[in-house]
Amino acid sequence: MAEKKEKGEDTFEVMDLADYAKKQRWWNRVFGQNSGPIAEKYSVATQIAIGGVTGWCAGFLFKKVGKVAASAVGGGFFLLQIANHTGYITVDWKRVEQDVNKAKKQLKLGAEKPPKEVRTKVDEVTTFIKKNIVLTGGFAGGFLIGLAS
Repeated sequence: MAEKKEKGEDTFEVMDLADYAKKQRWWNRVFGQNSGPIAEKYSVATQIAIGGVTGWCAGFLFKKVGKVAASAVGGGFFLLQIANHTGYITVDWKRVEQDVNKAKKQLKLGAEKPPKEVRTKVDEVTTFIKKNIVLTGGFAGGFLIGLAS
């Protein structure tokens, strides 16, 4: 429902906002015009399905690898404690405490102001998530289901 009106030499178009809003996709209305290239290529259902399947796979693998890593670390710690208790090894706990405190200080200094590379990557990830919000939502849901299965 666009009408042309003339006012002197200037010409402008009057738009019906209700029609314009109906033509916009829901994710454009919620997240803005930069809702991404994937949002234009595939339907919402396809994006959720792709994100959900990849998220489930990632969550399932994360769970399995996490269990193996936790078992390895826990088993190693358990064996070290047994070796320490039986006298095969001795642990200098004062030195361990000094090293842990030194590491804490270094981490504290590094955490106050992250390097430029980290900030750049965070900005890139944020932009990707904003542009592919439906796909990212499907991935997050699939990841949680993969962790639970």
